[in-house]
Amino acid sequence: MQKISLVLVLLLAFGCDSGTDPEMEDPPMQPPPGREVPVAIKANEGRQPISRYIYGSNQDLSDNDLWTVRRIGGNRMTGYNWENDYSNAGSDWMHSSDTYMLSIFGLQAGSEPGRVMTTFHDRSLAIGAESIITLQLAGYVSADQGGTVPATQTAPSGRWKQVQASKGAPFAATPDLSDDMVYMDEFVQFMVDRFGSAATDQGVRWYSMDNEPGLWSETHPRIHPEHLNAADLVDRSIEMALAVKAVDPDAQIVGPALYGFAAFETLQGAPDWAQEQRGQWFIDYYLDRMREAEQQHGIRLLDVLDVHWYPEAQGDSRITLSTALTANDVEARLQAPRTLWDGSYVENSWIGEWKQAYLPLLPTLKASIETYYPGTELAITEYNYGASASVSGGLANADVLGVFGEQDVHLATLWQLEDNNTYVSSAFNLYRNYDGQLSTYGDTRIAVDLADKTEQSVYASIHGDDASQLHIIAINKNPTENATFTFDIAADASFDEADVYYFNATSPLIQAQRDVAVGANNQLTYTVPALTAAHFVVK
Repeated sequence: MQKISLVLVLLLAFGCDSGTDPEMEDPPMQPPPGREVPVAIKANEGRQPISRYIYGSNQDLSDNDLWTVRRIGGNRMTGYNWENDYSNAGSDWMHSSDTYMLSIFGLQAGSEPGRVMTTFHDRSLAIGAESIITLQLAGYVSADQGGTVPATQTAPSGRWKQVQASKGAPFAATPDLSDDMVYMDEFVQFMVDRFGSAATDQGVRWYSMDNEPGLWSETHPRIHPEHLNAADLVDRSIEMALAVKAVDPDAQIVGPALYGFAAFETLQGAPDWAQEQRGQWFIDYYLDRMREAEQQHGIRLLDVLDVHWYPEAQGDSRITLSTALTANDVEARLQAPRTLWDGSYVENSWIGEWKQAYLPLLPTLKASIETYYPGTELAITEYNYGASASVSGGLANADVLGVFGEQDVHLATLWQLEDNNTYVSSAFNLYRNYDGQLSTYGDTRIAVDLADKTEQSVYASIHGDDASQLHIIAINKNPTENATFTFDIAADASFDEADVYYFNATSPLIQAQRDVAVGANNQLTYTVPALTAAHFVVK
């Protein structure tokens, strides 16, 4: 997706610190019963780990975020020069080369290299998160802070420094600013010298192979004016991955950061696709070639397959638009997560109409991995379902986090599209800090049987192998009708009570109802109001 705000921004609270309030007020009385929703929870079945790295972001939304992973990415990163911290906005802002990356971190231009990256990673470490650091594959990065780069100064020109994956010579303590080259393995060594290797607690765990390469000729025509070939992208990725792992063998490679469906399918109509095509889509080709590279070089050069997902689903408008708030938009947004996992669902979009062979998306991606490069993990490092300050956006995000856990996604990082993110922040807090005491949803999913997932979604988990406490996320997507859930819990333990934490259309602030009785035979009945997400802690 082309974006106006295209870098990670350290944003403190926007005057609206949503989430969990430790001093919760007594909630209103239970609403009248609604539609009966029977759910079977099977604590001893379907156990699989939930990756802790699905609770990530590209931006800090408030001053109390509890991200497990943070990514510094976006269009600004393609032209970022680590030696001087200059970057280029591309078509997002007048093709300007400037100090914008420094300014958003509150830094001044200076002689110390890589301060954008070190400041970013310092912040990750301060909150206990891991970092995804973007490397530059497009060929050139900003040489100066001189503002707009006209077409007559398209690379190669004096406005740019050439990027080379490997220096092929001893690394300098500080990079040489007088030459015309920027070396990426020297940057990785710079980060290792500062923080330690990826094998240490402080080191950078993941390096990303640039950002949305299928769009370079549109977003960065001063750097890469020609449409990228499929073979060229893979060749560059292999060269960069080899350079990274020569310096830090424990670092993991994330790529290719594809922007959307046309890139998944043909790398946005790559000129050489007809000759290079393998498998069903470009993703198959990319995985297969990276597998071949491992066989050739004796080292895994792709650890995590990375795609971006901004739903094309339509109500009256595309749901990612800030103005998409009509009843039809809300309905489309609340159903859109089903495209990720539900083969019976067809969204209202060109993807739903013409690309059903590739849907549902996550199982198709996992099947490609299993066929062409087994052992590769899956990441979605940019996604957003819109309406971040409205309850439908919060519910959709809570639903998506549940799906990521169910579908074995390894990495996921939200991309902010709006300034006000109160409800989306609450969706994360429902999983990461539901009680204001840093308590979290479980890290092992368990089996859930729910007959009709159109109007409601349910996810369940435990911590490790301990089934003496269950976590259930129940989402009522119906805009007008309450849902009376009856959870029949099959478990070795007997449960007495549950605490319920929830947000709804009234407020994004998470509230609590404590000591809800669990009936005989581990049966819990509770009415969840319309447009409400609830986290049950069953004890």
